[in-house]
Amino acid sequence: MTDTAASNRILTIPNLVSFVRLLGIPVFWWALLVEDNVALAAWLIFIIGWTDWIDGYLARRLGQVSELGKILDPVADRLMIASAVIGGLIADVLPAWFGWGLIAREILVGAVALNLAARGGGTVEVRFVGKAATFALYGAVPAFYLAAAGAAEWLLWPVAWILGIIGLVLYWYVAFLYIGDSRAKLAALKSSADPEEA
Repeated sequence: MTDTAASNRILTIPNLVSFVRLLGIPVFWWALLVEDNVALAAWLIFIIGWTDWIDGYLARRLGQVSELGKILDPVADRLMIASAVIGGLIADVLPAWFGWGLIAREILVGAVALNLAARGGGTVEVRFVGKAATFALYGAVPAFYLAAAGAAEWLLWPVAWILGIIGLVLYWYVAFLYIGDSRAKLAALKSSADPEEA
């Protein structure tokens, strides 16, 4: 199979994993808002978030990297984080500073990404520190949920706060790195379009 054919494949094992992760998001909303089961919602966040590496690993290991997979994986991550944060604010299980800090950051980075894409700059590369921030947040959010549900509060409240602060600080730090990356890409795009000005 050629590289082009492989990159356009839809039915792959990694894409199936990403799709299953996406299907878990409405189950999360059902658990939180219909069943009022904060603990189950927390476990769903944990499972969906911490299985993030599986689809990427399988794509590389099986030679099944696809354009659809490159879209599905980050969409699943963003939708889960957004759902967990908005749901946590609605259910009053996340501190307001934490929830609104994440929402503001997502709006900022989303606007930067849309501006870059609209001007033909494509996307910026994911940074390791961004993955580290997401890793910390996927620990903090379910810890806040489980602590609010009354599970091992003595342990989970401190864990949630420590991971939450570290994750949020890193998340904002990488947001400013992405802004710099976006500006550099747009500057390079402009100089290639106007070689006399470069």
